[in-house]
Amino acid sequence: MLSFEMNDRKKIGLGLTGFGVFFSFLGIVFFFDKGLIAMGNILFISGVALTIGLKSSLQFFMKRNNYKGTISFGAGFFFVVIGWPILGMILEAYGFVVLFSGFWPTLAVFLQKIPIIGWIFQQPFVRSFFDRYRGKRVPV
Repeated sequence: MLSFEMNDRKKIGLGLTGFGVFFSFLGIVFFFDKGLIAMGNILFISGVALTIGLKSSLQFFMKRNNYKGTISFGAGFFFVVIGWPILGMILEAYGFVVLFSGFWPTLAVFLQKIPIIGWIFQQPFVRSFFDRYRGKRVPV
């Protein structure tokens, strides 16, 4: 098993990703403020690029299976920037789900190991939902 080396670049990338999610959340709370949403998108994309590396992120976004999500996310970002934040956020949400759907198995294992929340995710009806996606490779 490979260890996850946490260097300064990855720490900064995770921080930028977190701030991107935070600013996007603030943009939604403040009635789809296009400035906050656009800043959140820029921080999120740059954080992902720093966390997994520029080459890996370009390979991830340009993979044939991810074209639909990449185009949808990019079009949503464009609509946010030109002033249509609601349509842009709908397109971005769809693109985000399509792009990062391969991470659900990893997220399920992580959630099952959290002390209180893990009990909920270890219940048979929830576990059967996550077991459908078990064994699929993470797309990075």
